[in-house]
Amino acid sequence: MDLFSRSWTALLTTVADLPDDDFERPSGCTGWLVRDLVCHLVIDAQDVLITLVTPTQAEPTVDSVTYWDVRTEPPTGDDPLDALIPRLAAAYGDPALLKFHLDDVGSAAGRAAQLADPAARVSTRDEVLTVGDYLSAYVLEWTLHHLDLIAHLPYDESQLPPTETLAAARASLEAITGTPFPASLSDRDALLIGTGRRAPTDAETAALGDLAAKLPLFLG
Repeated sequence: MDLFSRSWTALLTTVADLPDDDFERPSGCTGWLVRDLVCHLVIDAQDVLITLVTPTQAEPTVDSVTYWDVRTEPPTGDDPLDALIPRLAAAYGDPALLKFHLDDVGSAAGRAAQLADPAARVSTRDEVLTVGDYLSAYVLEWTLHHLDLIAHLPYDESQLPPTETLAAARASLEAITGTPFPASLSDRDALLIGTGRRAPTDAETAALGDLAAKLPLFLG
């Protein structure tokens, strides 16, 4: 629960501090500008709110690892919601409006997470999991999108995701792959390479060994 709050707060703060011109720069999500990614975060925050108020007594069907739909091919952009995001983001016009909406909905999602019972069960995407597992899964989501946000922006160390959430996100990705990444890779590099956000160097490929053949993985 604490890692969820830390990762989400850091991401919201970084968005709030962005100059307006940065919203027209590319993000680390292929085909999306920074404004498109921020719009996607609004949708994600709404999903968190909806899920946290969708309780169920059913037995869990997934946990924070098996929650993810793991693919070996990148998204094509044909998904209707993916295609809608750039049009919706453009409709905001002024980046200040997009910032305001994310702060408004995002702050509510953060408060709801803090108030939720981690042992309670919720339903989302036709699956059931505990609140604790659901929020743990989002630590990986927020951390990856934080890296996407700053991928093509000038930034300093203070704008990186928190060290502890980078480590937690790496641990989650290692659990998903079923194999630890080599210690020579930083948490950030493990996340970027593991999810196809950048290609490994020859030296990194050698360090990855057999794992290199399984990567990248695309999470949905």
